[in-house]
Amino acid sequence: MEDMNARSPVLTLEPLRGWGLVRAAWSDLRGGLRLLPLAVTLGWLDIKMRYRGSILGPLWLTLSTAVMIGAMGVVYGYLFHMDLKAYLPFLSLSIVLWGYGGTVINDAGTVFTQNTSLFHSMRIPVSLPVAQVIVRNLLILLHNMVVVVVVFAVFHVWPQNVWSLLFSLPVWIVDSFCVILLIGMLGARFRDIAPIVASLMQIFFFVTPVIWKPELITTGRKYLLLDPFYPLLEIVRAPLLGQTVDPVVWEAALGHSVLLWVLAAVLFCRMRSRIPYWI
Repeated sequence: MEDMNARSPVLTLEPLRGWGLVRAAWSDLRGGLRLLPLAVTLGWLDIKMRYRGSILGPLWLTLSTAVMIGAMGVVYGYLFHMDLKAYLPFLSLSIVLWGYGGTVINDAGTVFTQNTSLFHSMRIPVSLPVAQVIVRNLLILLHNMVVVVVVFAVFHVWPQNVWSLLFSLPVWIVDSFCVILLIGMLGARFRDIAPIVASLMQIFFFVTPVIWKPELITTGRKYLLLDPFYPLLEIVRAPLLGQTVDPVVWEAALGHSVLLWVLAAVLFCRMRSRIPYWI
């Protein structure tokens, strides 16, 4: 018996391979899910600390969004020769949705490097700061949706086929989680990723139908589906504007999403354990 105990390893230092990487990644995701209440608290504290000492507090988010939508609506409505009654609801919803997606992607590049002290002081799931970023930006999204509700009420816009949001919103959440993981891991390894992503997002803002309607393109509109942001934006925006979503748009959105999920899963399984050493 003593000889058997002497031969049993106390600590296995052999690197994980194959399914061992998958099991470790799955265990990390379950650990992050158990700590979801902590992620919600940390996300809310991020917003409170940002506006600590301010009179309006987080309402500044809503006010700044309303001013930007009002200014851009008048300017671009005049430039595009569009009726403000139809353009302002489109613009307000597009700006708010893009604000969520753009901020999530920009925050992803530094999601791990900004939590260096936390990773070095204790053992936490890698997915915890990822969930914190999602919660923080969802709270900001809810603040900004007040502007959309007001604009819709003023111009009498009534959503239709709202049931489709039961499918599109989970896709957005899963995409947010995967894109933060993907860009966050690359950003932890290569510090140039964050500024590169920020520059690319500025380009995508103008080439994606955010401040202009897809109907303005008369030829080659089908190539818009190659833009990964357009179909994902449209599956949420169209029902809220009282429009129907073309099935090909759903196919493109799910195609881009599945590709993102697979790529994020592969990199997460292989790179998850190296993140604390990179940061």
